[in-house]
Amino acid sequence: MATSAGELALDQTAEHQRLKEANECFHPWRKWGPYLSERQWGTVREDDSPDGNAWESFSHDQARSRAYQWGEDGLAGISDDRQLLCFALALWNGKDPILKERLFGLTNSEGNHGEDVKEYYYYLDSTPTHSYMRYLYKYPLNAYPYNDLVATNKARSRYEPEYELIDTGIFDKNEYCDVEVEYAKAGPEDVLIQITVHNRSNQTAKLAVLPTLWFRNTWDQGSSPKPLIKAEPCHAGQGRLHATHPDLGDFALHCNGADELLLTENETNTEVIFQQPNQSPYTKCGINRYVVQGETAAVNPSQQGTKASAVYNLSIAANASSTIKLRLTKSTPETQNNSADQEFDQILDCRKQDCDDYYARVMPAGFSAEQKLVFRQAMAGMLWSKQFYNRPGIQKSAVVSHEQL
Repeated sequence: MATSAGELALDQTAEHQRLKEANECFHPWRKWGPYLSERQWGTVREDDSPDGNAWESFSHDQARSRAYQWGEDGLAGISDDRQLLCFALALWNGKDPILKERLFGLTNSEGNHGEDVKEYYYYLDSTPTHSYMRYLYKYPLNAYPYNDLVATNKARSRYEPEYELIDTGIFDKNEYCDVEVEYAKAGPEDVLIQITVHNRSNQTAKLAVLPTLWFRNTWDQGSSPKPLIKAEPCHAGQGRLHATHPDLGDFALHCNGADELLLTENETNTEVIFQQPNQSPYTKCGINRYVVQGETAAVNPSQQGTKASAVYNLSIAANASSTIKLRLTKSTPETQNNSADQEFDQILDCRKQDCDDYYARVMPAGFSAEQKLVFRQAMAGMLWSKQFYNRPGIQKSAVVSHEQL
């Protein structure tokens, strides 16, 4: 709950108080944040090639089937500051050949101006401690033009303009959804998650929204015991994913109203990547294969693993919206029976107000309404761009950030 105004110094806001508590190690308000990359594939962080060619070493096509070594990726994602447990969004419009789990882009050899992400996503808001964050992703309702983007850009010379996603016509007739993701912290390790899907088209939109929870694969490297996620279906549609890690402890993702809970392992599909037999039938791409290709055997029927998705099959009327509410929280005897929506709207509204109060306090005087919006979104861009870097040989890794406002 919010700190009352009477408990704060006159020149402080609730967010200033959280910063003070974090800086003095009183409460770890920065422990959870947007430290998850939106594109880990194809970067030097995952380059195992003998010649330093990161693009060819780890492609976008491999990313859904090959476990990362040094960091994870996902849409609008968050993680703890050691990136042991990750949360992000996956989407499927029923027409794409793969789930939309991460940003797609061109490699250096494919783009006529070098590597380039071909997606539309926006960092809209964030406080310094990430007590409130807001993000927007524009998701086409028709098949994403993967092949067209690659072929057309590759055929162009460096003197020609880039062929962008909007140039493909995929957004014509407003046939897309605005997917808005909001995070609000009820406590340092209690994160409310609201996903609102706005159908901008003039027809009913059907799509699957898959909030996904998974552990970064540290066990295959022999650095820690293998953690576990188990599905715990509750009464009245109050589904829950329970995640246990030997270092991080226990967390629960409350996912009320989910149509399915799907579990697999965050482990490489060696048959696909290296043409070698899999040690387990449940691999990193198992949820993709289940949802898109209908392979029911690709997910674990015992509903346990190291990667899990709650599936929400939405049907949204023309120009209407649908909202999903989840809660990722430290699992204790006191919180075990809490539901996702306990004081949800009240806490979310309070954190939004905290964010408004903070920027009203730190923003330069005399700004117009437009300048205030630019300032705030610029700060959001920096704060959302913090990133986890796993440094081999060093036990605790770094979150690289723009921290000071």
